[in-house]
Amino acid sequence: MSWLDDIAWDRDGLLPVIAQEASSGDVLMFAWMNREALARTAELGEAVYWSRSRGRLWHKGEESGHIQKVRDMRLDCDSDVLLLKVDQLGHDPTIACHTGRHSCFYQRYESGTWQAVEPVLEDPERIYR
Repeated sequence: MSWLDDIAWDRDGLLPVIAQEASSGDVLMFAWMNREALARTAELGEAVYWSRSRGRLWHKGEESGHIQKVRDMRLDCDSDVLLLKVDQLGHDPTIACHTGRHSCFYQRYESGTWQAVEPVLEDPERIYR
């Protein structure tokens, strides 16, 4: 039996993953992993996700250079959500979001609307060529 068998994969063979910056505690992003992505993440020590939109494995930072070095992997009590504590690399201050922001969670609910409350640190057109 493999350690991968201890995970409660969803019906599509996926596992929800939260990436948290180890140094700040900021939640950077949410993504999915399949068995191969999680095995590659453990092997490389860098985050590899399953991209549902691309339909393939996605090594975080493969285009942008914003790699996530994995410091710690933790499985929740139901074995169905993974928390990655990562060092976000490639830009200072760090960028995890494809919009050029530090975190994908940059929109805050205020008075009935969603407001962008974190700045764009680098133009996405320059990140993704």
